[in-house]
Amino acid sequence: MANELSARALPGGRARTILITGCSSGIGASAARLLRGRNWRVFASARKDKDVAALQAAGFEAYRLDYEDADSIRQAAATVLERCDGRLDALFNNGAYAVPCAVEDLPTEALRALFEANFFGWHELTRQVLPSMRANGSGRIVQCSSILGFIAMKYRGAYTASKFALEAYSDTLRQELRGTGIHVSLIEPGPIDTRFTANALANFHRWIGKEGLMASPHRASYDCRLKRMEAGEPGPFKLPPEAVVKDLIHAVEAPRPRARYRVTVPTKAMAVARRLLSTRALDSVLTRAADKEE
Repeated sequence: MANELSARALPGGRARTILITGCSSGIGASAARLLRGRNWRVFASARKDKDVAALQAAGFEAYRLDYEDADSIRQAAATVLERCDGRLDALFNNGAYAVPCAVEDLPTEALRALFEANFFGWHELTRQVLPSMRANGSGRIVQCSSILGFIAMKYRGAYTASKFALEAYSDTLRQELRGTGIHVSLIEPGPIDTRFTANALANFHRWIGKEGLMASPHRASYDCRLKRMEAGEPGPFKLPPEAVVKDLIHAVEAPRPRARYRVTVPTKAMAVARRLLSTRALDSVLTRAADKEE
């Protein structure tokens, strides 16, 4: 299916165009590389100048875009739209981080910063590209959500809250854009082999730190979890980033993209469990799963 879709030429023979965020590594880097291999014109972006330079050295049209910097979002979007003459076919919002701690230990400032990067910046970028997609009568907006966009687990409250918000936002946007030719899809990965855990560990030390660890009633749990995170244990169900890109390709190339794409066994299993189990039973399952990490 995907290869057949790739062979179709757009009117005038032009290449499809896509803006991808978070291309420094992981899912974003794989998406940029694989879509370029499918004859897409990829506009890649990253938060740090050194990563933008590396992307440019690899032959990408790359720009700095930091979800926590509204000016960088507007500038990158304007430049991309100018470069493609206002014909942007797809946007892949990707790149988020976690602060792995109990909700009661989470500084409000940390939650605000995380929402800026995981949610508000995505909204800003989406608003920047929607007018051109409306004018063209077509477009694909793909949001990289998570298994934690529809289930909640201990010590993941900040990240889960941002992904639950993204899911509701995307469902609403999909309804509001019905009939415009613009499609909105959510990709919901489970464990993927990226820098996510290492970045989460760094954010724990940034926002909680040794002082917060010592004072927390969750100290014993933190000690166990931090050791596992530092060890970088892969887990039995972790997949490479290409597993996500496979569904991204369908979302941006298929005539009828899905509203949701669930990636990895845990995501698919939890989607079924959420439908079948009561809240009390699901809480019990999720709590036991989280406790196994300690």
